[in-house]
Formats: sequence, structure tokens, C-alpha cells
Amino acid sequence: MEIKIDDLTGPEVAQLIMEHLQGMKLNSPPESIHALNLEQLRQPNITFWSAWNGKDLLGCGALKELDAKHGEIKSMRTSLAHLRTGVAKRLLQHIIDVAKERGYARLSLETGSMDAFAPARKLYTSFGFDYCEPFSDYIEDPNSVFMTKEL
Repeated sequence: MEIKIDDLTGPEVAQLIMEHLQGMKLNSPPESIHALNLEQLRQPNITFWSAWNGKDLLGCGALKELDAKHGEIKSMRTSLAHLRTGVAKRLLQHIIDVAKERGYARLSLETGSMDAFAPARKLYTSFGFDYCEPFSDYIEDPNSVFMTKEL
């Protein structure tokens, strides 16, 4: 697996982000969807990675800098054809490693509270993320859970 910084211009990545957004719409009410579209992911404070096996897109993930010591995980998604093959674990470890290299003291995320998001919550807890209060601009929402990890 090759994980590389992606400029979000390839059709495979656009399709995966579209699948990600559609999945959010299926499982979350509109006011509780915090997933970013392609244009929003192109912000200068966001680094986006894609994971590949040759020409096969396996998944993606992003790291948003909230401030000099705090990052947020965004847009974690595994291609449907590669679910439960370790793609998310490798991407998450990569993002954690980069956050540490940048000197972040904390890494946080928001994900859904519904059953559809249980695998994601399980993954994050297995990496040492703990449930926390809303951070950054988030507000308390019964459809969201917030998690953080001290680095």
C-alpha cells in the first residue's frame, strides 16, 4: 500500500469522496453531517492522503490543523471493495504519525453516534482515542460523538 498526499483532482478520489458524502446522507440528518466536499478539503490547513495499490484506490483520510498543537481527523474512508482489509488502520496510523511529526499535542475527531458508525468508533478506540466534549466549532449533538487522543 502506498499512502501519498493527494491534490484531490483525480476521478477515483472524487468518486470516493462522493461515496463518503452519500454515506453520511444515508446515516445522518443534514444538520449533523460534518463531512467535507472536494472544495472544502482543498483548504490550506488540510492535508489529504489517498492510499493505493497500483492503480487501485484503497481509501483516504485527511488531517486538518485546528491550531499549532491540535489536529482533527477528517474524511476517513475505505473503498467499498477494500473494507476490513486494514486500509483504515494504516491510514489512521499514518495520520497519527504526521500529527506527532508536526508537534501536535492532541488529535481529535467527530463521527456519528449511530450503529453505522460503530466500526469507526471501534477503530478509533483501538488506537487510544477517548470520548470527549465537542471541540473547535462543534456543538453537542445526539447524532455525533467526539473523540480525542493526547499525543
